[in-house]
Amino acid sequence: MSRKVIIDCDPGIDDAIALMIALFDPRLDVLAITSTAGNVNADQAYTNLQALIECLDPPRRPRIAMGPGPRLAPPVDSTFLHGSDGLAEIHLDVAKLHQTHSADKLISDEVRAFSDEVTILCLGPMTNVANCLQRDPTFASQVGQIIITGGSVNGIGNVTPCAEFNCHFDAESARRVLHSKTTKTLVPLDITSQVTFGIDLLDHIPKKESRVTDLLNQILPFYFRSHRRHLAQEGICLDDAVALVALLQPELFESVPMAGDVETQGDLTLGATIFDQRTVRTWTPNMEVMTSVDAAGVKDCIIRGIIEAVKETAG
Repeated sequence: MSRKVIIDCDPGIDDAIALMIALFDPRLDVLAITSTAGNVNADQAYTNLQALIECLDPPRRPRIAMGPGPRLAPPVDSTFLHGSDGLAEIHLDVAKLHQTHSADKLISDEVRAFSDEVTILCLGPMTNVANCLQRDPTFASQVGQIIITGGSVNGIGNVTPCAEFNCHFDAESARRVLHSKTTKTLVPLDITSQVTFGIDLLDHIPKKESRVTDLLNQILPFYFRSHRRHLAQEGICLDDAVALVALLQPELFESVPMAGDVETQGDLTLGATIFDQRTVRTWTPNMEVMTSVDAAGVKDCIIRGIIEAVKETAG
């Protein structure tokens, strides 16, 4: 029986790879995909989402909706890694829709329709999920599970010295979600950064013509070049695809209950995730946090997911 999932994302390159795997995995029933600002602004994020769905053309199209982004976002984005359009500057063709749906309404409606059955895979800033919690007091009790790409347990960030991008971009929403009475699993930067891919990832892409092959051959080389140019790294991390594997194959990870919070005020620490790890702890655990990973197993799962998506989209 397939697992019902809503994917909330800020479509950059790693989001695109997670989406292409999820949309063709028979273990998942992707009810909806929603966009939020993060890697790119809110309008571009929705354009990318719509373009990816049209490009991939999955057998069952999920409903899509647009989120507005946070009320006050810090002046950061990831376009230096993902390209000015968030997708390697390939500018996919897309027919503009005359009417867009609200992300928080769509998420709330789907969760209400399948109470306790829906997993929300939150791949970007948590703006839309926080808006759902604010919109509907019953939302928290109706969600089956939330799996979150975000945070850092060891206090080392990727956008500031101590903050991970998603939590930094909308710290208030991250705090609201982590404080909520939902079942949450955090896949932090400490874990996703252990799963790295070298340029040989390109060799694993099947040579046959397919919609997925065409897309990967455009976005992955750009991602490797931008990491080398801007971060002096030969390899790349696909954080969002790792979070997807945490949903599909949780046995590849180990997790522990932890008590965590997000800093929303600090000039130097905005978006830093703080966990009570004292000898005598006084905070009540509010989430499961992934603490170790079978990196080789996760890499294999991602590569197999890509290969399967290629097969499903071959001409």
